[in-house]
Parts: sequence; C-alpha cells; structure tokens
Amino acid sequence: MESTESSYVSSPEGPNGALISAAQIAYSDSMEKPTYVRFLVSNAAAGSVIGKGGATITDFQSQSGARIQLSRNHEFFPGTTDRIIMISGTINEILKAVELILAKLLNELYSEESDDVEPRTKLRLIVPNSSCGGIIGKQGSTIKSFIEDSQAGIKISPQDNNYLG
Repeated sequence: MESTESSYVSSPEGPNGALISAAQIAYSDSMEKPTYVRFLVSNAAAGSVIGKGGATITDFQSQSGARIQLSRNHEFFPGTTDRIIMISGTINEILKAVELILAKLLNELYSEESDDVEPRTKLRLIVPNSSCGGIIGKQGSTIKSFIEDSQAGIKISPQDNNYLG
C-alpha cells in the first residue's frame, strides 16, 4: 500500500504565518502533480522533434525535465496520418517542453516559407471527452475567452468524429 503522507499539509500557514487557502494548496499540488499533454504532428515534424539519433528529443527532455514520447513511425492517431506526441511531467515541465517543441517546429516552418508569407500551422490537442465541457464553458464563454486572448482559431471536433480537422 502506498503511503499518503506526502499528500498531507502539516500546517495551513505560509510564509510569515499567513493562512493558506484550500485553493492555494490545490493549485500548488497541481503544479507538482505529474500530468500529461498529447498533441498531433505530421510524420516529418515528429522526425524533427526526435532529431538525428534522438539528439533533439534528448536535449528537450534535459532542458525541460519532462518526458517526451512519440508514437512509432506509421502508428497514427485514428482517422489521421499524424503521430502522437505525449509530454508528461509537472505543469511547468510540460509548458517548457511544449515551448521548445513548438519553437523548433515554427522555426523550421519559417525557414521553409518565403519572406512575404507568414506561415500558419495547426496544433491539434488530444483532449478527453470528459474535459471538453470545461474547455467550452457555460454557453461557450471559456473557449470564447481563449480565442479572444490568444487570437487563435480554436475548434473542438464532434465527439463522434475521429478526424480532428
């Protein structure tokens, strides 16, 4: 049986004796709790993330502290020809790994495009159906705020649709 000692907070006081709220404890726990993010990339982009002899992925894992895994060559997400990248670790580790991966992919995209064209690319996240309601929010308020804040086009594919377009 696993010990649960580490999940208990010995004192509800923070620095200088300030009380810590349950929300702050939950937020702090979520920052350290191992989690994962999955998204899709083309086979060529997957090769770029792996790098020659695995050098790039090893470097990204070392810099971020996250674990980065890719589905095997020709093992695609259902209904697509895209491979899956799964990044696991703490939230901060995952954010750093995503930043490194996207910076590499965008840098390569810019180097392939002419100077007059600003490239656009799709990032397709794999999200459990159970999480979609939280992303959409009441009457679409959460997803609308994501779109306004980021200026990104965000779509959620229908639940019964395997292809993420």
